[in-house]
Amino acid sequence: MDECPYVLDRSGSDLHGEARNLRARGPVTRVELHGGYTAWSVTGYEIAKQLLVDPRIAKNTKDNWPEFREGKVPQDWELYTWVGMDNMQTRDGQEHDRLRKLVAQAFTGRQVAKSRPIIEGIVNRLLDDLETVPADEVVDIKARYFYPLSTILVCDLLGIPEADQEAMLHGAVVNAKTTNTAEESEANLHQWQSAIGRLVETKRREPGDDLTTIIMKATEDDEAPLTDDEVVGSVHLLIGGGTETTSNVLCYTVVDLLTHPEQLAMVLSGAASWEAAWEEEVRKDGAVGSMPFRCATEDIEIGGVTIAKGDLVLINYLAAGQDVEKYGETAAEFDITRADKSNLSFGYGRHRCLGPALATMEAMVALPALFERFPDLKLAVPAAELKPAATFIFNGYAEVPLLLKG
Repeated sequence: MDECPYVLDRSGSDLHGEARNLRARGPVTRVELHGGYTAWSVTGYEIAKQLLVDPRIAKNTKDNWPEFREGKVPQDWELYTWVGMDNMQTRDGQEHDRLRKLVAQAFTGRQVAKSRPIIEGIVNRLLDDLETVPADEVVDIKARYFYPLSTILVCDLLGIPEADQEAMLHGAVVNAKTTNTAEESEANLHQWQSAIGRLVETKRREPGDDLTTIIMKATEDDEAPLTDDEVVGSVHLLIGGGTETTSNVLCYTVVDLLTHPEQLAMVLSGAASWEAAWEEEVRKDGAVGSMPFRCATEDIEIGGVTIAKGDLVLINYLAAGQDVEKYGETAAEFDITRADKSNLSFGYGRHRCLGPALATMEAMVALPALFERFPDLKLAVPAAELKPAATFIFNGYAEVPLLLKG
């Protein structure tokens, strides 16, 4: 293994190429982040799966990463929020389990089922709007359909008033980028905490039938309800985890179906299911590139390296989802007939994402509705010319220009 750390591209200009480069250095390799901090990037599927449940790997980075614990990490570092936020994703053991149980009450089967008519209504309104677009006009389907669908849904479920939605979403948008200046990073930290704090204050005075209220009131047996900081952090997590992420995978699904017309024909004819297309996309191009952060609490010998106590760990979910040792030489290809679509894209173990059922329901409504309404849909530019979003955390396109009516 090359001892010199691989410098991660802050701009995320070629996540797939970077994943291949990292994998070539071994299933676990040293990388350098902006600011000169170093971490271990885990690209191998099996090792990633092991580390995701290894008790020697903590999600509570702020208490286990020496530089942060000792106050050496400035608040204007672009990834500060990913360490400093206070929710179940930054807790371990019983603290994590308590928060997860409380927040999970907002994701019961009953709560998810209630969202279907909401999703259908949003989809129909957005498609009606797209119907008015002239035949020769190029449409960014991410900006006009998938991202609004995700954000409107999340804001509706969380009970965020329309007038406040832009401010509430802004924090997640900036956090998703890894090209922020120090000033932008620090200002954003304070902005999203303040915006969500105001929402919590409002819900305390005027509780509603929404997830924010459910989370605020949630208790389990003798457990106390979440603190204000925990509610703010949890709402921030739900906004970030349910907007850019879902819309990115939906965009990839459309692009891959349009560039594999034989597979699209299988889905449209019923020879293959929309579920098969979605599951394959989640495997091949899940929403996350490299997710900050985990931290070793003991020395760990794995993958031919030693992850020392206090070292940061980045699971590269994109690389793991295209690991040739797991999926064979066609790992990077889109194939809805693939037998093994198992993946780590929603995480694994006790920290696994709470939202797969909701994301899948969103996909099962939005994708067939789009192709039914616009059967002559096609890309306006070659797929190779589509530009990535400016981030190494999330895996997505900046925009997806389409012609809706051929």
